[in-house]
Amino acid sequence: MMNKICIIGVGLIGGSFAAGLKKVNKVKTIVGFGRDEANLAKAKSLGVIDEYTLDISQALKGADLVLIATPVNSFKAILEMIKPHITERMIISDVGSTKGSVIQIAKQVFGHMPEHFIPAHPIAGKEKSGVGAADANLFNHKRVIITPEKNADTQSVVAVSDLWESVGAKIEIMNETKHDDLLAMTSHLPHMLAFSLMDYLISSNPQACKYAAGGFKDFSRIASSDSIMWRDICINNPDQIIKHIEGYQQSLDKIANLIKTQQSEALEQVFHEAKSARDSWLKD
Repeated sequence: MMNKICIIGVGLIGGSFAAGLKKVNKVKTIVGFGRDEANLAKAKSLGVIDEYTLDISQALKGADLVLIATPVNSFKAILEMIKPHITERMIISDVGSTKGSVIQIAKQVFGHMPEHFIPAHPIAGKEKSGVGAADANLFNHKRVIITPEKNADTQSVVAVSDLWESVGAKIEIMNETKHDDLLAMTSHLPHMLAFSLMDYLISSNPQACKYAAGGFKDFSRIASSDSIMWRDICINNPDQIIKHIEGYQQSLDKIANLIKTQQSEALEQVFHEAKSARDSWLKD
């Protein structure tokens, strides 16, 4: 059991992590830190954290681990802020959706990648944000990808893995390049499609949503996700996201051409293969 963890950014992910740890009694004290005292007070009232402070030196005093759970574009300022208060054995981790940029920012701030900095990314979430949406069971049976650098301290990797496993997650370790490419395809691209669909509808016919049924609601659900977080993801993983948007455009062009040329059998085959692939994925 860890004695103290500090969570910077007690929103959906940071709050759910804290709530999960409290549920399994994995940490004696969880301290929240952030700029919004009202949000931190709410987190405490909900029982997500044990205490909070607006003083970073107090937040980190005696902490075994600090988890950064804020938008990626804030990481440089946060790492610069916590740098004077990091002790030799304190573990640093994060929940950012891009890992290459996080590692580069850490190297800029510290001059190297600290051996106790263990980047991580839980592949879980909701379209709702904020600590009010925090869920102790959010990470049950969900993957958490850890991307340690070659110099990473083995015990720190084990400690971070153990915390995530204690809240129900399945751990997978890979390098940051593979992570950023995979997530651009399976997470970042779908969000771009949902955002662009809503943009297309409101620019083409603002009244169209009134006539949308369940399929539209399901497809567009993630367009309700936090706009600041997704802005930062795009800025920090541009090459991979653009690559997969362009690849997806080719698939749309293929389907458009099949429709235009009335190739019914080929269309059916594309749809059948897509259905089979999704049905198989749902069974896993």
